[in-house]
Amino acid sequence: MSSVITAAQLHSTLLALCDTIEQEKDYLSDLDGATGDGDHGVNMAKCFRGVKAKLETSEKSDVGAVLGLVGLEVMNSVGGAMGALYGTMFINLSTKSRGKGEVDLNDLAVMFTDALAGIVSIGKAKVGDKTLVDTLTPAVAALERAAEQKFSLTKGLTDFEAAAHRGMESTKDLRAKMGRASRLGERSIGHIDAGAASCYLILSAFANANR
Repeated sequence: MSSVITAAQLHSTLLALCDTIEQEKDYLSDLDGATGDGDHGVNMAKCFRGVKAKLETSEKSDVGAVLGLVGLEVMNSVGGAMGALYGTMFINLSTKSRGKGEVDLNDLAVMFTDALAGIVSIGKAKVGDKTLVDTLTPAVAALERAAEQKFSLTKGLTDFEAAAHRGMESTKDLRAKMGRASRLGERSIGHIDAGAASCYLILSAFANANR
């Protein structure tokens, strides 16, 4: 059982993530259609097609370089707030892993803590606002706890994914307080937030990198 995720392993995982986003684009757009303009899946799929093209010709030895490439492509290809948020997420992950050929559980905790801080700084959302922050925040807390308690990488990533899934599901019972969905008021209750769902897909890819 490995205690690290190599750059090559992460590279393969991100390629798989691109395929997952493509496969789930209709699901994400359906979620978005319930509370927004219904194009989240289409936009995410278009973005990650570009990411995949970049990854297929990129080097695979530096974790930070791989993540930075993804961040820049996302920032440049997704319009609006979502591009800025996910672009920042990947760029912050990159900043904390630049020059590393592999990362362990402690590294991941530091990386994702910084990614969350970047997203909150830009988007100003908090837990309970029915956004991707509801997925990311408990996932990061689980990762930090796993690192503090010196869990195995596999255990830490399992807890990370489970917390992300619970966070995503929690948005179904929340009233939207940010973005277009906030205009619906009480009518936004009963639907999983599309951003929370796409965030879960991204986080689950990281979790599957070592399983």
